[in-house]
Formats: sequence, structure tokens, C-alpha cells
Amino acid sequence: MSLTYTRFLTDPSFTHARTFRDPLWKDISIPAYLAEVVRTPSFIKLGRIKQLGVAFHLYPGAVHTRLSHSLGVFHLSGLLIASLLRRKADGGLLSIDGIRHFLAATLLHDIGHFPFTHSLKELPLRSHEQLATKLLEDDRILATALQDAALDAKTIGDIIDEDRPTSDGEVLLYRSILSGALDPDKLDYLNRDAYFAGVPYGIQDVSYITDHLHLHERELALGIEALGSVEHLLFSKYLMYRNVYWHTSVRSATAMIKRYLHENLNRGTLDEEQLYGLDDESFFLLSRTERPLGNLLDRVRENRLFRPVVEELFDEKDPIHTAALDLDRRSEYEKRIEQTLNLPSGSIVIDIPERVSFESDIPIVHNQTFLGKFEDVDPLFTRSRALEFTSSLRTVRLFSNPTIDPKALIHTWRNLHG
Repeated sequence: MSLTYTRFLTDPSFTHARTFRDPLWKDISIPAYLAEVVRTPSFIKLGRIKQLGVAFHLYPGAVHTRLSHSLGVFHLSGLLIASLLRRKADGGLLSIDGIRHFLAATLLHDIGHFPFTHSLKELPLRSHEQLATKLLEDDRILATALQDAALDAKTIGDIIDEDRPTSDGEVLLYRSILSGALDPDKLDYLNRDAYFAGVPYGIQDVSYITDHLHLHERELALGIEALGSVEHLLFSKYLMYRNVYWHTSVRSATAMIKRYLHENLNRGTLDEEQLYGLDDESFFLLSRTERPLGNLLDRVRENRLFRPVVEELFDEKDPIHTAALDLDRRSEYEKRIEQTLNLPSGSIVIDIPERVSFESDIPIVHNQTFLGKFEDVDPLFTRSRALEFTSSLRTVRLFSNPTIDPKALIHTWRNLHG
């Protein structure tokens, strides 16, 4: 028998036990079965990791944390499930036990985060999803809280980490809800990041979106009447990357941190395991030990960032650009420039943003009939337009200590090209 909206609302599992007051979504109610989970050290640590890293140097209000974001994702996920059941748009695929595990996964999806995780994807580090699943199984306090709530850590991990093999249809369904073009994660972080940064770009009409979502062949689909919501979301994401996430100052800080970590991981003066349990404060304490390039971390912490000297749109036909996608080659170029100009190590950094994805493949339906993917149905956001957005955001930059003569740096950079 299919789960009904009334059955969902009246199930004792979802009795409210604790309320968090959130500036974005107002009251966020935590059900009784998750009350102890939000008290575990692994979850509380998220309150010591800023969602936007060092962006607060530029946007002083952007000091919100991964904890508040996780609560927001949990809240929006609950609204989405309720909306699907209320409109009987779930296809009869949801169960109470599945929803209990899904909501736990939304709350815990970021517990594997350490500072700047999303900015360090090029480094040979484990993903935050992999670290989350490891914590679910190895953290005794968290494991006990999950067991007491009659939750299976493996199932939660399977929902969080898309790379883990599973044939469970309901798990695959919840994965598609948690990680997709219109997922609760994206709906929260775009709204939350815009709110705290004080910019208008990321605001989404969440209730309108959730009220027009359906399940089609075990993945989220959107009614065609809400096509504009996806257009707005994708353009919002572009503007947030352009003005906040990849602002020049943020890219400078990211490149400085990345060079410090790459150098020390390569030398063996830093082990990746030392990074995984850190919060913001302990991360910057890494510079207090005798490791090369510690001054880069100090400068980031103190907002003494390097300034851009060279700025070029990434060109796949440029041999320096493409070679520098590899961090080892990038490091070689940095050292070659420093040696040519007799500069101290760590005087310059090269930054090349990764290719950002504009997910435009959400299914579009009308009266339960599949019309096609968004990118094929929408006249504005075609696949080629999404690629144009991506390309316009990828700027190769050479940053340097402001005391260095920029003309000499530009000349040396050009000489790299022969």
C-alpha cells in the first residue's frame, strides 16, 4: 500500500523534538529520532566551518556555517517529501523507513567536510562524501546515535555517496533527490549564500519549485509550467559564481591555500589524514609548524591576499593553460617564474578554476507525460549556452605579492609561451 500524506504527517517518527531558529527558513523542526544526532561532535563541528571559506573578507556577513546549511537542506528536503506526498506525485515509491534514512542523510551529507573542501578538488584528497560515509561507520558517538534511532549507517552512506554501488531502488531515488539539478542542497546554498553575502543573485522561489516537482522514472522531474524556475536557478548559479564564489579575491585565497597544501603533501611534510578532522581555526594553525610556504596561510588568514597580474580566459588551445591544469606542472611554472626573477618561494601563484557544471538535464513533464530534458525543451538554456556560461567563468590568473614589479611578471609569463 502506498504511503499517504496523512500517514507521513502522523507517523511518530516525525514528532518534533527540537527547533532551530534559522534566519532564512525560520523554524526548523528536528524530529525526535534525530534529536541526538544533531548533538554529536561530528555534526556540531560543522558550526566551526564557514560555508564560503574566506569570502567573509569581501562579504563580511558571509560567516554562515556548514551546520546552518545542513539544517537548511534537511528542512527543504522535508518540505519536498511532504509536497510530493500531498500531491500524490511520488509515484508510490516512498516509504516511512526510506524517508527516515533520507532525512538523516540530508542532515549528515556534509559531515565529511573540512575547510575549503570544494576548492581543493584537484588535490589527491578523499571527497567529503567518502569521508562522510567513513565517519558514519567509524565515529562511535555518531554510530550510537544512529543505532538508537534505528537507522542503518550503510543505507545513509549509500544515499550520500553516489559512487558506492547499490541496487536498492529507493536508495537510488533518494540519491537523485539529494544530488540533482533542483536538489535541496542547491536550493539552500544559493539562497543562504546570497542572503548572508548581501547580494540578490541567488534567491529562489523554493515553495513554487517544490510544488511543481514530480517523480518520473525514479528521478525528480519538473512540470513544464515551472520551466522559468530552472532558468532562474541556472542564471542565479552563474551570477553567484561570477560575483561571489569565484570573485578575484576568493580565487587568490584559494590558489594560495592550494599551493601551500600541494607543496607540503608532495614533500610529505603534511599527511592528508591531518586535514580531514580540521575546522577553520585548526586549519590555519597548520602554518605554526615548520612547513614550507606557511606564510601563504598566514596571508590568507590576515586578508593580505596576492593581487592579480595576469588575467586570461582559459583557452584549450593554449599549451600553458592546458598543461597547468595538472598541479605538478602548475607548480613547475610557479617555481620557474620565481627562479627567473630571483623571487622567494611562494611569491606567486597560478590559478585555473575547474569547469563548473550547469546541470540542465532535469526531466520536464506535462500531465505525467515526459517531454524531454530541460536543455532540449527550453529555448534559452540550450546545452551550448550552458557551455558558454562555463567558459566565461574560467579565467586563468597569475597572482603575486603586491611588492613585486608586475611588468617583470607579465614579461616572464609571456616568455613561458615561448
